[in-house]
Amino acid sequence: MTATVNTAPQRGPLAEKALAAGNRVGIKLIPHLPGGLKRLLSGGRAITIDGNTLDPSVQMMLAAQRATGVNGLSVADDVAATRQQLRETARTVDEPGVHAAEIRNLSIPGPAGQIPVRHYRPAGAGPAPLLVFYHGGGWVIGDLDTHDHLCRLICRDAAAHVLSVDYRLAPEHKAPAAVDDAYAAYLWAREHAVELGADPGRVAVGGDSAGGNLAALVTLRARDAGAPSPALQWLIYPATDLRGLARSRTLFGDGFLLTKHDMDWFQDSYLESSGVDDADPRVSPLLAGDLSGLSPALVVTAGFDPLRDEGDQYAAKLQAAGVTVDHRRMGSVIHGFAQLNALGGDVARANAEMISAFRAHLARA
Repeated sequence: MTATVNTAPQRGPLAEKALAAGNRVGIKLIPHLPGGLKRLLSGGRAITIDGNTLDPSVQMMLAAQRATGVNGLSVADDVAATRQQLRETARTVDEPGVHAAEIRNLSIPGPAGQIPVRHYRPAGAGPAPLLVFYHGGGWVIGDLDTHDHLCRLICRDAAAHVLSVDYRLAPEHKAPAAVDDAYAAYLWAREHAVELGADPGRVAVGGDSAGGNLAALVTLRARDAGAPSPALQWLIYPATDLRGLARSRTLFGDGFLLTKHDMDWFQDSYLESSGVDDADPRVSPLLAGDLSGLSPALVVTAGFDPLRDEGDQYAAKLQAAGVTVDHRRMGSVIHGFAQLNALGGDVARANAEMISAFRAHLARA
């Protein structure tokens, strides 16, 4: 195992200045640099852990962040500042050329008032599948805008409707408020699929990180309530065990975008004074006693992600319970890669692979 990012070789002052400038310009510059230059600016050597080698573009992006003093998602544990930083980052990595045929902001009834949602309609005639999408952000940050690009990409490349859900966030709304909103949005989507132009028999749930956690929990709740099951649960680097015991949480807990401090802060904000602890299956689907009879799962994990191991474990536990599982391991990328398509390279290939897999699963549903 070679050194992790935070212990990479020292760079000279010119390299540090170049990286800082690159971070200010944005990650869209990185794909256009030669691979050798990316490695040189990032410390001069590849990073290989557990047999996975970090993509050079990702390595340079992380090095550029460190050169400007950025390590992790939290901004001094300030909720408003951290939410704003994610919005600004999303604008930086947006690809304006990715379009849906139509995008509409709607409001749907939820358990504690109206839930804002955004509907993306694909091009083409005839009813298409519908993905009810839950954004990531540790149940604390993220919104319809931070994941707008990803939803447009899915809509276009999977030829699917997407209903993105702006569920209630912590610390203003503790667990299980996010799960309650997510489930209500799923039931609404099933009931209103036809009026959205979608196929009511092909309504899936999915999300990234905390959103993947919500998608898994919605699938469990639908089964337990006797409601119609989603056609597919698409879990993109999901949080499945909030106890944080998995080895990868420590192995990649610093220097790989999502840090241990971020995870602790997110989970404290979400669970503290909620009456729900981290071992409760209502927030930790890996700890559910029975996973049988659940919807088919497309589980995507990243090789350099603190949540890697618990995603792997959930895929294995689903499969052991008799659930049909398609587990895609994207070895060379980090947590959050779904929103970093502009980096190109292995990130864009990973996104293309998982969206293609999603499309294929819904074509068979």
